Amino acid sequence: MKVSIVGITGYSGLELVRILNGHQKVELVSVHATKEIGTKLSDIYSYLKGICDLEIQSLDSQKIMATADLVFFATPSGVAKELAKDFIAADFPVIDISGDHRLPAAIYEKWYKKAAAEQASLDKFTYALAELTDVKGKKFIANPGCYATATELALLPLVKEKLIDVNSIIVDAKSGLTGAGKVLSESSHFVNVHDNYVTYKLNRHQHIPEIVQELKRFDNNLEHIQFSTSLLPVNRGIMATCYVTLKQTLNNEAISKIYQDLYADKPFVRLQQDLPELHNVIGSNFCDIGFAYNPVTNVLTVISVIDNLVKGAAGQAVQNLNLMMCWDETEGFPMTPSYL
Repeated sequence: MKVSIVGITGYSGLELVRILNGHQKVELVSVHATKEIGTKLSDIYSYLKGICDLEIQSLDSQKIMATADLVFFATPSGVAKELAKDFIAADFPVIDISGDHRLPAAIYEKWYKKAAAEQASLDKFTYALAELTDVKGKKFIANPGCYATATELALLPLVKEKLIDVNSIIVDAKSGLTGAGKVLSESSHFVNVHDNYVTYKLNRHQHIPEIVQELKRFDNNLEHIQFSTSLLPVNRGIMATCYVTLKQTLNNEAISKIYQDLYADKPFVRLQQDLPELHNVIGSNFCDIGFAYNPVTNVLTVISVIDNLVKGAAGQAVQNLNLMMCWDETEGFPMTPSYL
């Protein structure tokens, strides 16, 4: 299968190159951006020399559709909704890593503060948390956000079994700096991030509505969550610490069984005996989950960790591609995290 990437110079685009390079069923045939046109990708990023020497091209939808079978959009929010129109009109497969096709128009505009995609386009896309969405034969995939992926995988087993008070959900999520993208801002300067811990977009993060949207699929009584986001002084990784009140007392064995039953055949979700840590998933498509129950307060704390660029972006996009095509779900992935 031949694929193209639009938005190649961002972190997610580059991560797609790394993953697809090891995929036995996929050939990357073109890469596209709005800058460095005509320059080899490996001349900008020397670590790709001999791995991806493709020249960066401007976007030409007709040329992409003539040479590729699918296109990935790894662009900032607000871009794919415009650039994907030709592909959608031609019924040409798209996997969108950005947030442009995840939400209903009114909700998108409220949280992203931008005009939404056309309704006809939104209607074609499937929001695809890979572990819980059937994408076989689908052509248009809205890849979940990084915070959303970590939070949904942590909470969905409990919500699905209706074991928690849905009004009690509190999530404290932390991300490495790559989650902020490559465009520099004052908050992402080294002197502000190094040796520091910064909370941002409190109650305003754009991933909140998609988390609520996905959780409501399994319990329609859920209307909102309390959600905070902070920057960690690390390059990669997301840790979502979720606090919920149980409707009934459960022992550790019962809680473990709930997660094992749902994720038993999901190769990228691992239930850990100890509380998970970022190093154990970095560079991989794994989501590690652990928990601790406090019988005094009846509060269950669930922690999930992912690599925000892999499971939280490019990795899940390739996982969704594998599922769309009925290939082995793990095709193309190094199964061993880099750890350091």
